[in-house]
Amino acid sequence: MATAPEKLLLRLEWKVVRRLDGRLQGAHRTAHRGAGIDFTGLRPYTEGDDARHIDWNVTARLDEPHLRVFTEDRELTVWLVLDRSASMLAGRPGRGKHDVLAELALVLARLFGRGGNRVGALLFDTGMLRVVPPGTSRRHALRIGAELERTAAARPGATTDLAEMLEAAGRLARRRALVIVLSDFIGDGDWERSLQRLARRHEVVALRVVDPADDALPEAGLIVVEDAETGEQLVVDSTDPLLRVRFREAVDARDTRLAAGMRRAGVPVHRVGTDRDLAETLVEVVARTRDRSP
Repeated sequence: MATAPEKLLLRLEWKVVRRLDGRLQGAHRTAHRGAGIDFTGLRPYTEGDDARHIDWNVTARLDEPHLRVFTEDRELTVWLVLDRSASMLAGRPGRGKHDVLAELALVLARLFGRGGNRVGALLFDTGMLRVVPPGTSRRHALRIGAELERTAAARPGATTDLAEMLEAAGRLARRRALVIVLSDFIGDGDWERSLQRLARRHEVVALRVVDPADDALPEAGLIVVEDAETGEQLVVDSTDPLLRVRFREAVDARDTRLAAGMRRAGVPVHRVGTDRDLAETLVEVVARTRDRSP
């Protein structure tokens, strides 16, 4: 009998993976930026070579410019950083943010794995860390799906420490890699510095999973508003014009801070809405990634 991750992956392979197969490979900039990672030797400098690779010690000793030569490791290691915090539970049943995150994780693991790349996953929920080491097969993608299914929702009462989530990714990804952060980026901590440190060493892409409830206050009279991270509840009048203006201002300020932090770190952030078709969204992400590639 097929497990839930197997059923989900079968559906995604039919509806999403087939449409994206071949598009994702090569859509990202190489994580090695063309220099490779394995040093193999030296050779004399010739016109047109990248001067950044000159070995100045050897050049001084031989009195002739020499370049360090590398062999490029074409196998890409991809780390999926998966936010399993309480705020990811928002959304309608069956199509909440945590559902979309699970679909994204399976699709990305399958697509990159089909290209021969190794995919690992880091699941983070308010301090609890679970790791799936990198692998390539379809069975490995299912292992990530099974771990997502086993991961319990974070208990209200503690906000997500985004900084620690990114620091954990940096500790795990020892060699240069492509790090894809899947989160709603609702949480605490000085995450910008952690993101900058991660981006200096790795290629980092942020997929921001959002639900309409994150951005809009329904006009339904008196409602109970709950902080998805802390569980704190408050009764408010959703028709109050002043409240609606303040809510909109808070949403805009949150989005502005996020965009500015990502821009300073040089990390592209892509919006993945729970109300959008996943395949169409990923096609747009790939197109934007190619547009910004050098």
